[in-house]
Amino acid sequence: MDSFSPRPLVVVVDDDPAVRGSLTFSLELDGFDVEAFESGEALLLRQLPHRPTCLVLDQKLPGISGLEALRQLRDRKVSSPAILITSHPHRSVVAEAAEAGVPIVEKPLLGDALLRDIHRALDA
Repeated sequence: MDSFSPRPLVVVVDDDPAVRGSLTFSLELDGFDVEAFESGEALLLRQLPHRPTCLVLDQKLPGISGLEALRQLRDRKVSSPAILITSHPHRSVVAEAAEAGVPIVEKPLLGDALLRDIHRALDA
């Protein structure tokens, strides 16, 4: 990436302010620009920029779920790669995520699984 290319953007959607803050902090340290939202509805109000972007969506949100927010973005022709984060995903969520081609990283977010999936998504 040359010095004139913008840094890749990671969009974090999680209703827990501590998770949003810690993810924002760690992803910025890893060289990403980060935009964080507390709900799927807040994300859907935002026009995503035209640059490399990866969506990190919590599944269990107040209002619409992470997968529902992603469905609505796909209906709008937003094709940015996405990663679902959740604790103890139900089989139906695992099946829906697989059908949507979205990897799941289970909470608590330990190790580098999320970062690895973000790099993989942006390199694809």
